[in-house]
Amino acid sequence: MDEGAIEGARAALERLCRERREDYANLSRLLGRNPAYIQQFVRRGTPRRLDERDRRRLAAYFQVPESVLGAPDEPEPSGGLVPVPRLSIGASAGPGALPGAERPATAMAFDARQLRALGAGRPGDLSIIGVEGDSMLPTLAPGDDILVDRGDAGRRLRDGVYVLRHEEVLIVKRVLPHPFDRRRATIKSDNRAYPSWPDCSLDDVHVVGRVIWAGRRVE
Repeated sequence: MDEGAIEGARAALERLCRERREDYANLSRLLGRNPAYIQQFVRRGTPRRLDERDRRRLAAYFQVPESVLGAPDEPEPSGGLVPVPRLSIGASAGPGALPGAERPATAMAFDARQLRALGAGRPGDLSIIGVEGDSMLPTLAPGDDILVDRGDAGRRLRDGVYVLRHEEVLIVKRVLPHPFDRRRATIKSDNRAYPSWPDCSLDDVHVVGRVIWAGRRVE
């Protein structure tokens, strides 16, 4: 990895901590490291690069591609099966659920052509999580698996169903950006029995990614 990429990884981690109001010592403990580990990496360049395991865990925690933290870019798939990790967390379609340990539990394989047809971005931006609660019925039901594209957020935000993080709670809702102010949006529940929130500031929530596919068990 060249020095520019290493510096970029440090800058990205510092920015993520600032934006999410994360504490360096807490992140270090998340990794099982001494409390000064992340601060030394960001401020002093020691270690020179993140350990692969640490990088993967931090990327899952912040819900960003590993490449943001210095991993090599993944090649675009031309065909065959692409494994997508299923994380051991749930996104609430109800009152809200605290995320658990955001680590891969299993994986599902998708045909690369199917992913392109769904409009998916890079494979490293994809993950599968479970739906909890019924506020998104009939679109999403409790127990559904949803495929989340973390690269499809931020400036690409448009009408659709998204996973959001608010005060460390993961929720899945329909987002309707304001037509004239891209920093505001209506956040809706598809189930009319649940409330919606018009004219919300997107500075108060973190858009994790767009839901591009859902699967459920048939009984």
